[in-house]
Amino acid sequence: MRLRALLETDALGLRLLGGQDELDRTVRGVMTTDLRDPSRYLSGGELVLTGLAWRRTPEDSEPFVRLLAGAGVAGLAAGEAELGAIPDDLVGACARHRLPLFAVHETVAFASITEYVVRQVSGERAGDLAAVVDRHRRLMTSGPAGGGPEVVLDLLGTDLDMRAWVLSPTGRRIAGAGEPLSTGAGAALAAEHLAATRGGRRAPHRVALGGTTYSLFPVRVPGHAASPGGQAGELRERALSDWLLAVEADAGEWGAPRLDLLQGVTQLIAVERDRRDAARTVRRRLAQEILELVQSGAPPAEIAARLRVAAPVLLPGRGAAPHWQIVVARVDWDGERGEGESGAVAQSLLEEILVDPVAAGLESGDRIAVAHTGGEAIALVPMPAPDPTEEGAGAGGLQADVLLAAVRDPLTAGLADDGRLTLGVSAPVQSAEGLRGALEEARHARRVAAARPGRVCAAGHHELASHVLLLPFVPDDVRRAFTARLLDPLRDYDRRHRAELVPTLEAFLDCDGSWTRCAARLHLHVNTLRYRVGRIEQLTGRDLSRLEDKLDFFLALRMS
Repeated sequence: MRLRALLETDALGLRLLGGQDELDRTVRGVMTTDLRDPSRYLSGGELVLTGLAWRRTPEDSEPFVRLLAGAGVAGLAAGEAELGAIPDDLVGACARHRLPLFAVHETVAFASITEYVVRQVSGERAGDLAAVVDRHRRLMTSGPAGGGPEVVLDLLGTDLDMRAWVLSPTGRRIAGAGEPLSTGAGAALAAEHLAATRGGRRAPHRVALGGTTYSLFPVRVPGHAASPGGQAGELRERALSDWLLAVEADAGEWGAPRLDLLQGVTQLIAVERDRRDAARTVRRRLAQEILELVQSGAPPAEIAARLRVAAPVLLPGRGAAPHWQIVVARVDWDGERGEGESGAVAQSLLEEILVDPVAAGLESGDRIAVAHTGGEAIALVPMPAPDPTEEGAGAGGLQADVLLAAVRDPLTAGLADDGRLTLGVSAPVQSAEGLRGALEEARHARRVAAARPGRVCAAGHHELASHVLLLPFVPDDVRRAFTARLLDPLRDYDRRHRAELVPTLEAFLDCDGSWTRCAARLHLHVNTLRYRVGRIEQLTGRDLSRLEDKLDFFLALRMS
C-alpha cells in the first residue's frame, strides 16, 4: 500500500506534518517502538509508530530520525497522547531527512493503525502472489517449468507466511518450502484427505493434528477420465490418484480471494503432475513391451535384448545387467467386475508404493516401470547388481511388509469400505530366463495376500510353499514340452469337437476326483462326465485314477 492511502482513511484520523512529496512510498509493514535506536529491528518499508517516550530533550529527535531514514522506513507516525502537539524539533528533523511525518490523534489507538496496515499489505501481497502464480502457470503450460511447485510454495511462505507441502496419496512429501512435516504427519494428513474425499466432503478439508490446524486442497489429475461406474467411480479413483496441498492454516478464516489464490496454486501443481506423468510414459511402455514378451513365451535372448534397452533408462549410469524383481498389484471393488479402470488405479498406486517413502521430489520414481493389463498392474523393478565393495549392497531386494508399512493407513482410508488392494512380490532374478518365473511367483504371492483379511494386504515370495514355490522357476523349454505333451491333444480335440475336455479336467482335479461333486459343478450327468474323462485318458495315455497321473495333469494346468 502507499502512504497516501493512510490520509485517505478517515477512521485513522492522521494529519500530515511533512513529506507531501514522498506520499507514494510503499508501506510493507508496521512497527511500534519507543526505543532510542530501533534500527536493528527494521528491514525497510515500515510505517513506524511511536509514542515519543524516547524523546527526553529536543536534541534526541535528530539521531532518532537519522536512524529511521538510514533503515529505509516509509514514514513516521507520532502519537499526541504523551506530549500533546508534535514537537517542532521532530518536524524539522523529518523535513531534513525527507521522512514523511504523521500526527496520530490521542483518541486513535496504535493497534487500529497496525491492524489496518497489516490487512491492506496482506491483501496486496496476496494479489501480487496471485499474479506471480498466474504468470508462472502460463510459463509452465507453454514451455519448460521454471522451478516447479517449490517456487510457488516458497512464495506462499515468504509473502503470506504460509507453510505448505505437496503430498502424494500415501503422504510422501513431493514438494515443500521450509521445514519438513513431523514424522508420520504426512501419512496422517493423507489419510484424513482420502477419508474426506471418499465421504464426499467439500474441499478444502480442515484437519487438526497435534494442536495444529491444516487445510487440505486436492490437486486434481489433469484430464481425469470418467469411469464406467459413474460419479461414485470417479470419486474413489480421484481419492486414490490425487495429490494434495497441505497448508498450515485454517481456511475457514479466509475470504474468497485467498481461497481463489490457493486454487490457482493447486492448478499450477497439477501442471507439474501432468508433466511427471508424461515423463513416465516411456518407462510404462518399456515395462509393457517386456512383460508382453515374457507372457507370450518369447525366447530369453529376445527378452534379454529388451532388458538391455530398459536398464540404462531405469538405472542411468549403473550398468546394463541389474537384478530384477516383479511386483503385482490389483485393486478390486465390491460388487464390480470391470477391470480396465481398476488396472489403471492399481498402476498409479503401485508407482507410488514403490517410491522410497522418505524420497522427496517429482523425480523420485524414475526407476519405476509399471504396466497394467486388465485389472492387474505389474512393476518391473531393477536393482543394481551387488557391489562386493559395499556391505549388504543389493541383498534381499524389496520386501512386501516394508513396502506397505508407510502406506497401509492412508490407502485403507482411500479404499474405504468397498475396495481392496493386494500385492505380491517376487524374489530377485538375475536373467531374462527368470522373469517368467518371477511373474508367476508374484502373482501367486498376490493370491496369498488376497486370502487375508484387510483392505490393504501384501505377500512376498518367502511366504509361498509347496508347488507354488517350485513352478515359477521351471525353465521355459521344459515347461512348454511338459504341458504340450499332456494338454495339446486335449486342446486339439476341443477345437475340433467343442468337447470341453480341458475345462472338465480342471473341474475334476479341483473336486479331488469326486464324480458326483464334479458332475454337479459342471451340470452334467455322471455318465457324461465318465465319458469325457475316458476320452481324456484315451487321448493322453494316462489314468486319472492314479495319483501320479493326476499330479502330472495338475502341474501341467498350473504351468500352462
